[in-house]
Amino acid sequence: MTDKQDERARKELGEKLKKARETANLTQLEVANKTAMTANYYAMVERGEANPSFDKLRKLFKLLNIKSV
Repeated sequence: MTDKQDERARKELGEKLKKARETANLTQLEVANKTAMTANYYAMVERGEANPSFDKLRKLFKLLNIKSV
């Protein structure tokens, strides 16, 4: 992937996570606490600024009941 494709993928992922979080009626802080992240890091993930590890993504998907990207 190119840098632009990576950036676009991170932003799309962040949008999907934000929508799922809002549907679950959770705050960023609640999601961060339940997935062993800081609130600042999780906010960066939602904005597409961070590249979370597979383990972090797995925890987020499980918590937010996301089946696939």
